[in-house]
Amino acid sequence: MSLLVVGLSHRSAPVSVLERASLSADAKIKLLHDTLAAEPAAEATVLATCNRIELYADVDKFHAGVAELSTLLAQHSGVALEELTPYLYVHYEDRAVHHLFSVACGLDSMVVGEGQILGQIKDALALGQELHTAGRLINDLFQQALRVGKRAHSETGIDRAGQSLVTFGLEQLAVHLPVDAWAKGKRALVIGAGSMSSLAAATLARVGVAEVVVANRTAERAERLAEILVASGTGVRARSVAMSAVTDELTRVDVVVSCTGATGLVLTGDDVAAAVVEGPAGLLPSLPDPRGCAPDPAPHTPAGLDSDVVARLRAASEAGVRLADGGVARTIAPGAGAADGCPVEVLAGDGRAALTGVDANSLELHGTWADQGEAAAQRQPRKGARSQVDVAPVRLALLDLAMPRDIDAAVHRIPGVRLVDIESLAEASADAPMAADVDAVRGIVAEEVAAFGAAQRAAHITPTVVALRAMAAEVVAMEVARLDGRLPDLDERQRAEVTQTVRRVVDKLLHAPTVRVKQLASEPGGAGYAEALRELFDLDPQTVASVSRADAADKNDDSGRAS
Repeated sequence: MSLLVVGLSHRSAPVSVLERASLSADAKIKLLHDTLAAEPAAEATVLATCNRIELYADVDKFHAGVAELSTLLAQHSGVALEELTPYLYVHYEDRAVHHLFSVACGLDSMVVGEGQILGQIKDALALGQELHTAGRLINDLFQQALRVGKRAHSETGIDRAGQSLVTFGLEQLAVHLPVDAWAKGKRALVIGAGSMSSLAAATLARVGVAEVVVANRTAERAERLAEILVASGTGVRARSVAMSAVTDELTRVDVVVSCTGATGLVLTGDDVAAAVVEGPAGLLPSLPDPRGCAPDPAPHTPAGLDSDVVARLRAASEAGVRLADGGVARTIAPGAGAADGCPVEVLAGDGRAALTGVDANSLELHGTWADQGEAAAQRQPRKGARSQVDVAPVRLALLDLAMPRDIDAAVHRIPGVRLVDIESLAEASADAPMAADVDAVRGIVAEEVAAFGAAQRAAHITPTVVALRAMAAEVVAMEVARLDGRLPDLDERQRAEVTQTVRRVVDKLLHAPTVRVKQLASEPGGAGYAEALRELFDLDPQTVASVSRADAADKNDDSGRAS
């Protein structure tokens, strides 16, 4: 076994790199074809999820294999090799098996213990089988990984250590509330109808949302998912809409979960900002003016400023969204005022600036101050930003589970919007408590890795043992034929007795060595015993290879039927 895995995940690379390195369906196919065309690889498959990209291959040369697989990942992901290399990890032979089994059990997931990875491993195996790039080793490995993952979930409480990415994301949206209490009566929009989006829709229905709207580029899939939700018995209302209707639906819903395979943004900052302003909940409630002043009934245009510019600035400020002044992006930050150095007082809490009567110089100073405040905010950890959002009223909750992202990351700056994406989930999960069952799962993984290695090493010597016994049987047949020529008067009973005696002698002579060599070969470092047998008995390499091919064909047929 010369199993090699080269990859990157949320543990080794920032989300921005994972996002850029994500593989489309066509890219996966081309990657596997090119991997097999490369000299070091005999078989391969790719495991690509929202937070990992891993290429598995059976190689005959370690260093050449690492170089080739790394280059192919860079070529097909579109990220330059020199940029990708610092984030790549490499596992070989037993360490590669240990890595995949850990992944299958959810130990390497963003949310420890989540079970969705098993479906993704099954998809990776199915892709390799469909493209005929998965041979005996990949089939055995991935089939065993699925069994190990199921064993971990059935024999331990790893499910209590974590949950699906969808559930974890909803918990982050709900902040300090139970998800059921937070979701009750809400209207939700699910963008996409793949496996993750379907799970999101089912989870939303289970936790008590009143309505789920499904949008997908293929209308039939969206309609089918809506029908399944209605028939689920949760009492949720469900309907499907075209992707072109997403922006309209944004104004009617409270929660959005998006997970598509799009390469560009599905929801822009402008889409979300417009929905927050135009939605049924209206603008965020205004706080009383702390100065005790009544609103200006007739705002006037400050001297030196264009009235249209002031009108746009005032409207943007009232909505709490980003504004553009002369091509420079500004952000009116809530909760800051003249005491912080800004010449324009800002009403605490709702982010609305009192622009009336402000001269051009002061307005420009405010823009500079706001930019400085935004730059400082961007330098702060995102966890700090979440703690501020926790206490703010939320008009629209967004969960982006796509990689690359579906929703513009800048929407978290819009007042009334809460965004949870893959990056923020990675931050939150780093602080999540680990269950005691994780240790039990690690024990299962170690046990299964040892068993798999032993089985593979034993299987590696089996064709040699079979070839040895075939050679012995051929020698017996030749000697019995010679005996027939020398003793033609032997009757059938005598001839059969002699033949059986010779076979028993050969079998007894071969029994102990072949049993012992299988035991030795199953131990670490036992790969050389097969070569020793071939040399000692002068076995034909082509005979051994033909036995291996026949055995591999049988295994592949069985694997295809099993999957």
